[in-house]
Amino acid sequence: MGSKTREYIVMLPFLAQGHLIPFLALARQIHQRTGYTITIANTPLNIKYLRSTILSHDLHSNSSSDSNFIHLAELPFCSTQHGLPPNTENTENLSLKDIATLCHASMTLEAPFHSLVRDITDKEGKPPLCIISDVFFGWAVNVANSIGCASITFTTCGAYGTSAYISFWLNLPHRFSESDEFALPGFPDRYQFRTSQLHPFVRAADGTDTWSTYMQPLISYSLQSHGWLCNTVEEFEPLGLEILRKYIKLPVWTIGPLLPSAASKKCSDSNIFTQRTGKKHGISPEKGIEWLNLHHPGLEASGKPFIWVLRPPLGFDIKGEFREEWLPEGFEKRMNESKQGLLVQNWAPQLEILSHESIGAFLSHCGWNSVLESLSQGVPIIGWPMAAEQIYNSKMLVEEMGVCVELTWGVQREIERKEVKRVIDLVMNKNEGQGKEMKKKADEIGKRVRAATKDQEEGSSVKALDEFLRTILAKTTLGFHNHKK
Repeated sequence: MGSKTREYIVMLPFLAQGHLIPFLALARQIHQRTGYTITIANTPLNIKYLRSTILSHDLHSNSSSDSNFIHLAELPFCSTQHGLPPNTENTENLSLKDIATLCHASMTLEAPFHSLVRDITDKEGKPPLCIISDVFFGWAVNVANSIGCASITFTTCGAYGTSAYISFWLNLPHRFSESDEFALPGFPDRYQFRTSQLHPFVRAADGTDTWSTYMQPLISYSLQSHGWLCNTVEEFEPLGLEILRKYIKLPVWTIGPLLPSAASKKCSDSNIFTQRTGKKHGISPEKGIEWLNLHHPGLEASGKPFIWVLRPPLGFDIKGEFREEWLPEGFEKRMNESKQGLLVQNWAPQLEILSHESIGAFLSHCGWNSVLESLSQGVPIIGWPMAAEQIYNSKMLVEEMGVCVELTWGVQREIERKEVKRVIDLVMNKNEGQGKEMKKKADEIGKRVRAATKDQEEGSSVKALDEFLRTILAKTTLGFHNHKK
């Protein structure tokens, strides 16, 4: 679809890698469909990260298209003024306490964001077509209303996880249950959730705590927007979408998966990871694929080799040097010699690895980007959810989709070796039983996910994006600009 008049959109992602990346991918898709210019606003260090990602993409694609249509705008922010360490503008590498502080500090961005949008509006001679803001920046609805444009909430998570997350924080239902199980408003009665699986800070939430006082008003603001975008596929999670639409009572457009090369089964381009994240990882895609090529497809005949991405233990600087004493004595040497395990420090080219035919399963924290990457490639999941909406994602993957077995949950857990072996053996057995069924279902879902964006005219997510843009354009013409200023 296209437009005869010059239109532009302003985006405001939350201060986290898992939010910045999908927003950037969405900006690219909107431009490809419409030719619109997009301004992404954020704090200086996050803008620097986005700029390096865009430049890397342009370099590897021999194009300058991204930098031409995506404008980056800095919002002033000084972390030390909020009791945070210097140069802290992102949740990455932060303790839970500092993340909470950063979340509350992020609310101070409303005034500079409002000024920015006003300046752009004055320059362009009209308001943006819409402001697309993160669900955790719900106050952006006020900014959109003040200048007379549409406000759109973008949840970078899936529909089921989003529904559970917002229902929990707005209702805190665990406080009214006398047992470990509780029901979530908006979900069918048969769906029971467990208090013991929640992160301790979530279990402690009572409406007056640090997290409740941040989450509740922002989610409530987001429910006042004109509609929601959801990083999922219409055919992917029908129950979650049914619940979300009924609960928020707003239009929901499914414009996912916002992944590079999600439409193809194999992501052979080794530059994809760097283009998408701008990160320096602990192993090159080429070396990782070379190691994977040593092993049989599915790993059935090779004694279950593994790739393990290593991070420092809880409480240590995630950017610091990795210490040998954090692993069993001689472990790394044995793995190097036997080729049974490939140990990667800090970051790995995850999508390239998941797309390789040797991969039989993915031990994941069930963050939504990782879920989409794994299932887009037809890889079953071993779940170890830790925080945010991950426990809800895991529950859906196990109970609704049948593509996941949950190993455990939480950050500090001790797991018996025999239980780890049991779960891995179960999932990796592609010839019979539950492992065979999981692989079959994962492959079927992968086909649906890829098909959603593969066809530039008939893919369900492409259609949803076009419908969203047509709707906003029509409603803008009819009177968003008549709001009080």
